[in-house]
Amino acid sequence: MGHMPAIPPSTRDSVTWRLILHAEKNWPQLGKVQVTCRGAFAYAAGVLPGGEKIPLFRLRYGGSAHSFGFAIYSAARDRYEDAVLLTGLPTGTPQEALDTACTVHLAGIGHEPESGPPTNLRGYPLRASREDPDETLRAGRRPARDRERAGGEDGWRLRRLAGRG
Repeated sequence: MGHMPAIPPSTRDSVTWRLILHAEKNWPQLGKVQVTCRGAFAYAAGVLPGGEKIPLFRLRYGGSAHSFGFAIYSAARDRYEDAVLLTGLPTGTPQEALDTACTVHLAGIGHEPESGPPTNLRGYPLRASREDPDETLRAGRRPARDRERAGGEDGWRLRRLAGRG
């Protein structure tokens, strides 16, 4: 592995403020967020209202102020372990890292976010359409999944009239 650049001071300040503001808005159960930077890493810890400090995650700087590698703190192993964010990606914004770590670390003790990030990341509906396929075809329409692929109902009708559908 090559040399990783240290986090520039402007990026350190930006990450710290982004995490503080995001925590104030989305994680009121945290008293505050503390960020410590060493080399290419930024370590975030949450401070609960009672004063208890809990390590949350580590960001790995790769040259971009907008996308960082993510490792979550494992209390069972007392170390940081590479992980994926709630988005399903191993890299992302500091705010996505905070949402992921707080969901893992705080949800177990009854702290759920007021409004979390989207969890339905599929490109298709979770369940099939309830439309009756026979009724749909009798009415001269294609089933919803076919209409979406074909550019909507009007696009399908035009191609059908032109003999290409």
